[in-house]
Amino acid sequence: MSAIPIADDVLDAGVPVLPIAEVAGVLGQSVNKVRQMLRDGQLIAVRRDGELMVPADFLGKDGVIKGLAGTITVLADAGFNRTEMLRWLFSEDESLPGVTPINALRTSHGTEVKRRAQAMAF
Repeated sequence: MSAIPIADDVLDAGVPVLPIAEVAGVLGQSVNKVRQMLRDGQLIAVRRDGELMVPADFLGKDGVIKGLAGTITVLADAGFNRTEMLRWLFSEDESLPGVTPINALRTSHGTEVKRRAQAMAF
């Protein structure tokens, strides 16, 4: 089994994070499935207080927010590591609806977020 890639915790202390077991409960999946999602690049985790945590903003009422996994893939293809991805997703950008890429994804503006992520590769 491969190791779970972990981003440095570059999130503001006020950004809510959830332990893996809670993420599994929200998604209705096993903890092993959530760990596989982290390995597959569908989610990004940080280690906080010695425990793997996932930003709560990655989850919505229907599971992982639409467009997140695709955006992570685009950023990986652009050469971003997990820490850089996390930093970009939570960085303010006044020109985006929702002010940050993660909030724009949460408000159904995934196409614009992915377009910007693709543009950074060039």
